[in-house]
Amino acid sequence: MSYTVRKIGQANTLEHRVYIEKDGVPVSPFHDIPLYANPEQTILNMVVEIPRWTNAKQEISKEEFLNPIKQDVKKGKLRFVRNCFPHKGYLWNYGAFPQTWEDPNVVHPETKAKGDNDPLDVCEIGELVGYPGQVKQVKVLGVMALLDEEETDWKVIVIDINDPLAPKLNDIEDVERHLPGLLRATNEWFRIYKIPDGKPENQFAFSGECKNKKYALDVIRECADAWEKLITGKSPRGDISLANTAVENSPDRADPAQLASIPKGDNLPPAPIEGTIDKWFFISGAAV
Repeated sequence: MSYTVRKIGQANTLEHRVYIEKDGVPVSPFHDIPLYANPEQTILNMVVEIPRWTNAKQEISKEEFLNPIKQDVKKGKLRFVRNCFPHKGYLWNYGAFPQTWEDPNVVHPETKAKGDNDPLDVCEIGELVGYPGQVKQVKVLGVMALLDEEETDWKVIVIDINDPLAPKLNDIEDVERHLPGLLRATNEWFRIYKIPDGKPENQFAFSGECKNKKYALDVIRECADAWEKLITGKSPRGDISLANTAVENSPDRADPAQLASIPKGDNLPPAPIEGTIDKWFFISGAAV
């Protein structure tokens, strides 16, 4: 399946939205794109929210109609992650698995923390830099469990199946063998990235260990089952928009008039950002 993006407004503004389209029709990256890209369920679809090396904290908007990608806002201001030396922006193409949900009503038996109410987070470690709204086909390698404000926030490690290294990376130990230091840097990044904003270090379950492919696939299946309960009304939706164009038997299917209300796309240049976004923060105890 080929997907395109419809960009509205300037990047780095409150108005900016990235809608994903299939055959020119907007779809929900949360609900409409299938999780699995092949019948064997060995290849998965990932939605890129944040390209590697960039700082704008962009995410699928759970509350908005058809869940476009937008930049996160806190206290009326756009959110950017800080550069914690020696890291620049995000270390990977960061995004989410469609048709997954970390259920905030369920406490995981091993992390002892509830889900964070988001689609499952994904770190794609291939060499090409993606773009917001890109749908990549990836294979799963492992998973880390961040504990963020008493919630389980899984981070699944994957690689684009078209990456030159993909044939050599089949489980988490292969990552350390072929990309030495990347898992250690990933752990550190998540541990310290909120410190410049005055927050404490993040904590991990499993002492920061990255669990293997089998464990990761179990987590993905659990979150896919949770999404299934959400989309069929068996779990409370809260503020989440379940509008979709392709989920069978869904009471929230959008009609053409609703789709026509989404503005036409424009390709405006990004708005300028403050120079301080590129500042480096030196964190005591960070590896160099």
